[in-house]
Amino acid sequence: MQNTLKTAVTFKGLGLHSGRPVRMVVRPASADYGIWFKRTDVPQAQSMIAAYWDRVVPSRLCTLLRNDFGVEVSTVEHVMAALAGCGIHNALIEIDGPEVPILDGSAVPFVNGFLDGGLTEQSAAVRAIRVLKTIEVTEGSAIARLAPADMLEIDFQIDFAEAAIGHQEKSLNLSNGTFVRELCDSRTFCRQADVDAMRANGLALGGTLENAVVFEGDHVLSPGGLRHKDEPVRHKMLDAMGDLYLAGGPILGRYTGIRAGHALTNRLLRALFRDPSAWKMVECSPQTVGKLPGVGVMRSDLPAIA
Repeated sequence: MQNTLKTAVTFKGLGLHSGRPVRMVVRPASADYGIWFKRTDVPQAQSMIAAYWDRVVPSRLCTLLRNDFGVEVSTVEHVMAALAGCGIHNALIEIDGPEVPILDGSAVPFVNGFLDGGLTEQSAAVRAIRVLKTIEVTEGSAIARLAPADMLEIDFQIDFAEAAIGHQEKSLNLSNGTFVRELCDSRTFCRQADVDAMRANGLALGGTLENAVVFEGDHVLSPGGLRHKDEPVRHKMLDAMGDLYLAGGPILGRYTGIRAGHALTNRLLRALFRDPSAWKMVECSPQTVGKLPGVGVMRSDLPAIA
């Protein structure tokens, strides 16, 4: 069965790059509606933006969607990850600006709001994208790959010169609430030098030590330190979860990311859908539905930080 929210949930915060206040309301939607963004600050006829892989346009440091009128919404990856991780298939996201609020830099505020509001089942079958053969894209030493698997699995590796990050790798089976328990509270991260460079170019104006983990050498500058010793790689997995949900439904396959980012994951989806022999849309059996990320999620699954 497909799921939507029982009631609308409101989020308020700053845009990470603009630093401007944003109000976003995630509303219930009918079965088979999918996920759509609606810009409430533009003319009605131009306001709708599909949360879909072919609406992604090149952007620095985040995932940005654009419709045929040139209307955009950026930094969608964390709310998309929360929707995927809570098993929400249909929602209308109304937003009064071009950027999703960054909140604490993770997906946990969205998950918390969705679980507080509650979910409701809809009388429509869940359809998923089953990966049939391995598809891989590369850019320099970065790799993104999808391979056949019975459920969504994510395997990620990162390497940074900063001693506080270094080499990290993690593999997870994302079924039955794993995203909520293991990934949703992991925050976006960067180096202090990156912050300085972004602000010099008019970016990250809403960034603080409270909504991003900032590293400098072997030091963690953010108050309270890390939520997990491997928080950076967990956040990269969170990002991948959100970017993969732009496929238009749950993915049944194994995603591998090695130093991959938003752009490479989108290139991977484009490569997958270009090859009709690499995937098929399937109606999920009860057994398959039972392996999807949001099935059985409860408030008790939320990390203590929530």
